[in-house]
Amino acid sequence: MEKEFLTLIQREFPVCRRPFAELAKELGGTEEEILNLYSRLKEEKIIRQTSAIFDTKSLGYRSSLVAFKTDRIEEAAALVNTHPGVSHNYERENPYNLWFTIAVAPDSKLGLERTVEILAQKAGCEEYIILPTKKMFKISVQLDLKGDRAKKERRKKVEREPMELKDIHYEMIRGLQKDIAAEKEPFAHIVDSLGIDYGTLSDEVQKMKRAGIMRRFASILYHRKAGFTANAMVVWRIPEERAEEIGERVAAYSAVSHCYLRPVYPDWPYPLFSMVHGKSREEVEKIVSEMAEEIGVDDYSYLYSTREFKKVRINYFSDEFAEWEKCYN
Repeated sequence: MEKEFLTLIQREFPVCRRPFAELAKELGGTEEEILNLYSRLKEEKIIRQTSAIFDTKSLGYRSSLVAFKTDRIEEAAALVNTHPGVSHNYERENPYNLWFTIAVAPDSKLGLERTVEILAQKAGCEEYIILPTKKMFKISVQLDLKGDRAKKERRKKVEREPMELKDIHYEMIRGLQKDIAAEKEPFAHIVDSLGIDYGTLSDEVQKMKRAGIMRRFASILYHRKAGFTANAMVVWRIPEERAEEIGERVAAYSAVSHCYLRPVYPDWPYPLFSMVHGKSREEVEKIVSEMAEEIGVDDYSYLYSTREFKKVRINYFSDEFAEWEKCYN
């Protein structure tokens, strides 16, 4: 049941009055059993967080992957982490050794490039590259706990429905982005504070999902505690005319959680980025070897993460962004 439960809540956690009761029906247990299981997996640091996963761009934020070259990595990482838009920050095995994702608010006075420039200056980092997404093929951090990670997934395109965000939606976003507690009615504080019923909450969540504003409401895991001790950012040097085709084929692998096209630089000729997860380096490299053979590309590089400096979900529409900019504007 534990593996089935973790697989299920990574895919979708129900937003309703009694979500643990709904999960119990699907898993063939009781609400109390599922609550206790969830609580234990949180305490054991297998479940990291359960909350809404929003699309940064759809909310008006600008974001990018950034890589620094630094010989003072702890100091640089600590400085980078002060920015509220930094959600992920890792040391990776490469001359560009500090990799982080950063977003700036829609009303940012500094903008993305100037913000990164300030961080680089403060960190004493003279060499860095900014790698915004040119095309996203896949973003789906769902670790396959039971299956074959070399298997292919059938991917379908989703048509988005336009949606205008109103004040109530911004309040929902603020509430739904917070980690839920292990209790029978974890969304009670949202419906009570907004003066709505659960049907309205569920309907508006579905609208945000159909619009692409919310990707899903789900759990993310501590990868290593869940048994995925190796994860590599695999970067590929590919012909420009085959970029779309290759990106789609790499994204189809279940072991791949992220797949993007990004810019290239004179000292960075790799436009395709794929995050590959496995139980060991050997498993990761076996999967990548199969990918390379399938797509006919032999110029690629592994960027294994060796240290995690930060991994959080961004707190959208908070005052933290303006407060940080006040220090540098």
